[in-house]
Amino acid sequence: MKNAFRKYHRLIATFFCLPLLFTALTGISVAIADTWLHQQELVAFLITVHTFQIFKLDAIVPVLNGLGLIGLVATGLSMTGLFTKRHQSKR
Repeated sequence: MKNAFRKYHRLIATFFCLPLLFTALTGISVAIADTWLHQQELVAFLITVHTFQIFKLDAIVPVLNGLGLIGLVATGLSMTGLFTKRHQSKR
């Protein structure tokens, strides 16, 4: 069963690595530009990039990112073995 989850986890991670990395990097950039640099024009531009409004994908990409993260968490947690029953040895 773990091999199936590994296969799905690898597939989801391959598909979602770039959009999630892009979202994380632009989110960090927004925080840095706002709190450290106090550049409101740059913050406004980065927000449009971060929310994918600049690419006219602001309606679908956040939903896909969320579904991808849920899939990664679900497959990752299932591979950890936290939810499997441990067999007690009879001694």
